[in-house]
Amino acid sequence: MDTRRDFLKKAILLSGTTGLSSVLPNSVRRAVAINPQPGSTYLDAEHIVILMQENRSFDHTFGTLKGVRGFNDPRAVKLPNNNLVWLQSGKSGDTFIPFHFDIKNTKATWMGSTPHSRSSQVDAWNNGRHDNWISSKRVWDKRYADIPLTMGYYNREDIPFYYAMADAFTVCDHNFCSAMTSTNPNRLFFWTGTLREEQESHSKAYMRNLSNDRWGVLRFDTFPERLEAAGISWKFYQNDIDCGGGFTGEERAWLANFGCNPLEWFANYHVKFSARYLQGLQKQLASLPGEIQELQRTATSLSADDPRLEKIRQSISKKEQVLSSAKKDLSEYSRDAFRKLPAKDQSLYERAFTINSGDPYFHNVAPLTYQDNGVSRQLDIPKGDVLYQFRKDVEEGHLPAVSWLAGAQNLSDHPSAPWYGSLYASEILDILTKNPEVWKKTIFIVTFDENDGYFDHIPPFVAPNPKDPQTGKCSAGIDAGVEYIYLEDELSEGMSKREARGGPIGLGFRVPMVVASPWSRGGQVCSQIFDHTSTLQFLETFFQKKLGKNVKETNISTWRRTVCGDLTSVFNPYNNEKPVQLPFLNRESFIEKIYNAKFKKEPADYKPLTDKEIKEVNEHPLSAAVLPGQEKGISPACAIPYELYAEGGLSDDKKNFTLMVKAHNKIFGERASGSAFHTYIPQGNTPARAYTVAAGDQLSDTFALDLFEDNQYHVCVNGPNGFFREFKGNASDPLLTIACEYERSRNLLKKLSGNIVIKINSLKPGNAYTVEITDNAYKNKPLIKTFAAGDNEGHIVLNLTKSFCWYDFTVKVKTYENFERRYAGHVETGKNSFSDPLMGGVTI
Repeated sequence: MDTRRDFLKKAILLSGTTGLSSVLPNSVRRAVAINPQPGSTYLDAEHIVILMQENRSFDHTFGTLKGVRGFNDPRAVKLPNNNLVWLQSGKSGDTFIPFHFDIKNTKATWMGSTPHSRSSQVDAWNNGRHDNWISSKRVWDKRYADIPLTMGYYNREDIPFYYAMADAFTVCDHNFCSAMTSTNPNRLFFWTGTLREEQESHSKAYMRNLSNDRWGVLRFDTFPERLEAAGISWKFYQNDIDCGGGFTGEERAWLANFGCNPLEWFANYHVKFSARYLQGLQKQLASLPGEIQELQRTATSLSADDPRLEKIRQSISKKEQVLSSAKKDLSEYSRDAFRKLPAKDQSLYERAFTINSGDPYFHNVAPLTYQDNGVSRQLDIPKGDVLYQFRKDVEEGHLPAVSWLAGAQNLSDHPSAPWYGSLYASEILDILTKNPEVWKKTIFIVTFDENDGYFDHIPPFVAPNPKDPQTGKCSAGIDAGVEYIYLEDELSEGMSKREARGGPIGLGFRVPMVVASPWSRGGQVCSQIFDHTSTLQFLETFFQKKLGKNVKETNISTWRRTVCGDLTSVFNPYNNEKPVQLPFLNRESFIEKIYNAKFKKEPADYKPLTDKEIKEVNEHPLSAAVLPGQEKGISPACAIPYELYAEGGLSDDKKNFTLMVKAHNKIFGERASGSAFHTYIPQGNTPARAYTVAAGDQLSDTFALDLFEDNQYHVCVNGPNGFFREFKGNASDPLLTIACEYERSRNLLKKLSGNIVIKINSLKPGNAYTVEITDNAYKNKPLIKTFAAGDNEGHIVLNLTKSFCWYDFTVKVKTYENFERRYAGHVETGKNSFSDPLMGGVTI
């Protein structure tokens, strides 16, 4: 890069714009080529660098990426109207599917944000039915209100840098935001593990964005304070802070941190000692007395019955209050007062608000002029280096153990700004990889805070309402109450009936996350459930194992620790493997398209579907012409520590269907993960049920047959990484039990072979049944077996070698037309594998 300003120029002119299908920027190319020491692991890292961007859902960003659980998901949920989840209908009755936001030829990236308040997020989820996206996400801008923008998505040609990162490193396709709401609450989770002042079910929960005067008001603990107490170095880098304002025009969008550093909101960080805040106070002291005097002169010139008089008096009173507060704060937050703070507090301030004040131009913007097909265009961009201090610390060997970064609004990827943020992430990676010795010891995590209002097809795994057993269950010892918001609490806090919502805090909807490091290369997909607290859990694990320091975030609930992993499954030891060879194309072929798109037409690739098209999607989703697909092929898949089961059958009195969900720890021991399950009835309007099972435990629940149409039960269970079970039947089910188990290795009983064992047992001596097992995905021939009680033929092994341990089969019993069991998912053996061949369109 020739000059620091060139970075911003390229961010404006060159990002995401080529239309080329495979591009690997220089920063990614270099990162892939740098090998760590043979035998090293992620614990040999010395620097963890974390960037949280803004407001994009997983499907919206990576739905077309090869190997992830995206638009080709063969086990997508069904809606209450029996349509697949892709088929979202609005109040008008029109049905839409995801459609392409063409970043080159439309203005999609300049059309602003979609609704993502607590109320709109909960309404889209709709008690797990996941069917209300069109109505709840209707945009406020009347020009676009009839466009189902929530269903828009980008592909590789639109945002090539993020696809290049996914190609080179590890993308996490089960990474959910922490809360079913907007930005501020999710960022609280990312830096504190909670959004509650106290970890009790009815304590204050910050479920919505904080007001503009939020600085220094929160008083619960944060994770950087845990690092500080443990003597672990850290910094939060930004060009400048949000507190104090003072920017005009485009300056704030380019030069502040967009409110993305939540440490400004906490009292222990003393952000009001900043020069920016104090300068703002001084301006108020200079301007307010004159403004008050002018209003007072106006007031004295009016008659007592003049209707303008009361409004002027209110304005005077407000300005007098602001002036009094400014005088008080100037005295309280002087430099002398700062020097009297405890050393710990001073250190928290200095580390949390690491800004680019050393750059002489860090408060300046300058015009950029260029030609767009003969049309002259001009916009302002930063004159200085927005990564000045981070760059300096890396180059001088002062990078701390943990670094967080926040870009300005225009570099954050927020829908209120275009996709310039990909170049911000690219420049961070470029800085880290310029010195190979730095990159050999670095982990770079890129994630997003929430989904904005963009559709994602996987219903989030949530906590049940502990007061209502019809919403699900948790293993003993898991407090779901702290993860649940009660409507009465919202109303008692003054929330309007229109905006108040009871329901689970989270998880929220899926958001992108890519982990780049020498130990997470190779275009892997990791499908363990993560959320924002997973990054904190990773830091806990990392420093415990590397330094023996117990850095514990006590704000993280038992529910989240049960459901959400600690990211360690992302990493593999380095054993002299050759880097994956990826196609490299010239980055200089990028042209001025992002800014130019502002002047393009609106996206028009959407339309209401016909009945014929809806039927085609439902019957043949992987080949339906109208449904967007994914890139062909499979990707390396990380080993994840799940041993999950779900079985069901009639109760003895034949009035209920009984479901059993399990999360065993026999194979993975202490590493075994518990899990959440999303369970629903495909037809009708019954809310979904949420189960959370700790590792080594199991839960059972019943569904009364009268819940179902004609007493024909139909229950579906979804878990992580394509885990799916479907149960159909009625009171006349055959008298047998069916179980899907994982075959143990003959030589190592604590290992799994990767095959499935179907166990079928007749419950009544003398009864013989003919069972048909049909492969739904991987082209195995049907199996037909007839057996009686105690017959060993009832134990059937399915060899999954050619499908990389993926399975999807249905069990039916002859003459019992209403009875059916479907089992699908992946056998986790503790070894790395590959993503689903069915999803990748791979012929086996």
